[in-house]
Amino acid sequence: MAAEFSHPSFRGRIGVARVDITPPIGIYARNWGAAKHDIANSIHRPLTLTAMVLSSAQDEGPLVIVDADLGWWKSPETARRFRSMILEEFALPEPNLIVALSHTHSGPPLMEPDDDLPGSDLLQTWKSDLDKKTIKAIRKAMDSQIECVLDWHTGRCGLATVRDLSDPNPDNDQIICGFNPDEQADDTLLLGRVTDTEGKIRATLVNYACHPTTLAWDNTAISPDYVGAMRDTIQQATEAPALFLLGACGELSPRHQYVGDTEVADRHGRQLAHAALGTLSDMEPSGTSLQFSETVESGAPLAVWKHEVRELKTRLEARSVPVELPLKNWPSAEELEQQRAECNDRALEERLRRKRDIRRSLGDGRNFELSIHAWRIGDAILIGSCCEPYSILQCELRERFADLTVICMNLINGSIGYLPPRELYDRDIYQVWQTPFDRGSLERTIERMCETIETLI
Repeated sequence: MAAEFSHPSFRGRIGVARVDITPPIGIYARNWGAAKHDIANSIHRPLTLTAMVLSSAQDEGPLVIVDADLGWWKSPETARRFRSMILEEFALPEPNLIVALSHTHSGPPLMEPDDDLPGSDLLQTWKSDLDKKTIKAIRKAMDSQIECVLDWHTGRCGLATVRDLSDPNPDNDQIICGFNPDEQADDTLLLGRVTDTEGKIRATLVNYACHPTTLAWDNTAISPDYVGAMRDTIQQATEAPALFLLGACGELSPRHQYVGDTEVADRHGRQLAHAALGTLSDMEPSGTSLQFSETVESGAPLAVWKHEVRELKTRLEARSVPVELPLKNWPSAEELEQQRAECNDRALEERLRRKRDIRRSLGDGRNFELSIHAWRIGDAILIGSCCEPYSILQCELRERFADLTVICMNLINGSIGYLPPRELYDRDIYQVWQTPFDRGSLERTIERMCETIETLI
């Protein structure tokens, strides 16, 4: 019988800093093929970028994670340049940096200059400022490190639903991207709590898998989607920054989405925040375990448990490992650009633009070496890649390593494509025809991540 309960923890030096990265009105901000607008005409909520730095005297460091209210990189090369700038500025080893995106679909695209697009001049000025603000946030987080404890606890939230729906039209043999009421989504929420030596909360981290696609083509405002209200609600309760770590949500999104009403996004954010705060309230005091103390005879024999100070892990370790994934036989970048230039359909033209950018960065080979980043943070493992795997990835990892807390992340250090299960490659479904990766890539990634976790434990 287990006579002790404790949270997976890390003790070390932690610093957190935040900057505002909200772009100006008039910036190019088209992210939906169905959108009739190209530029943003208002601001729903600010976009923020938060840096967290973790150090331990016993291990190599520091580890730096950047959490930004941004969508996705239009090409791997753009993401590589951004990361290289940070790595060089702070002389960091490559595995020690994670740049994580919230994946809002209502922000400025992370892309190279394109003078043909309205608002592109503002986009490039904003992007240049983003580099400077990121450096500022990381430096401030490094300078503000103090002795802290990072604890993790598992909760639940019902915001995410499965978004693979067989087309109700019997004449269409396709799976469309929207709420499927017959499927059950992974509702796992992981809550990280950073506290100082006095027990004061210095930051929280919310790891949850759900696409921020509440706001869509009818929305013309810059918005962090549901993540904005989530942050604000948690921060009002804790008086500390809240970070968002997007989980493996390839097939997960809110039940009610694709709207222009920002209040719907705020409602979703409050739902996630209240679930996170409930999980936070369920945590034991920092640096303690709940231990069986004695049996007291009363009307019944009563088990008395008490909090005891416990020894906390101080280990930090970062690894970056490759996994070779097969690529589809796509047309060349030149062919895709020709198709795009000749296309008169706005939605199709946007698809071809994205496909062209991916092809340019991947090259014309038949395989791609995907980088997996994994951190050991005390008792917990944080692991992810630049892809968007289905939630089966996080479910599988957590099942295989049931004694560990495993924080799974999408869209870190770049963004390329989806990783759907192999059986879906026989169906007409967005995540399959969008991705450059061929059948079996998800399964290869899961196995490589399992191998990586084994080496860390």
